[in-house]
Amino acid sequence: MAVFSHFETAGHGGLKRQRRVLIVEDDFLVAGEVEFVLAEAGFDVVGPAATAEEAVRLAADSKPDLVIMDVRLAGPSDGIEAATQIYREHGIRSVFATAHSDGHTVARGKAANPLGWVAKPYSPDSLLAEINALLL
Repeated sequence: MAVFSHFETAGHGGLKRQRRVLIVEDDFLVAGEVEFVLAEAGFDVVGPAATAEEAVRLAADSKPDLVIMDVRLAGPSDGIEAATQIYREHGIRSVFATAHSDGHTVARGKAANPLGWVAKPYSPDSLLAEINALLL
């Protein structure tokens, strides 16, 4: 497995900042576990957001490098709608982490130009490995 720096150079001055990841997950326990693993790995974690509306707002406010997006969320909108809006308005891409990866759902998700899909159930460590591979 490739090693990824959780910091990126900001400009020519050599200053570095932590990579920022927004977690969008309406299951409190799953969100907490993912947040813990990512923070321990050196990421700047934003969220978690439990609704599409909250995800869009947090993405606009925090400008994460990546969004970990569940498809089924609390509220009237789902994660695909949120990821698509975040991508269109801010150019921020998502990784869908979901139990819903049927053909219709994946086809809807293409509008968000996702970096990938991680099938639930997943371990937080396998999600971390996927994020490291994607952001390398």
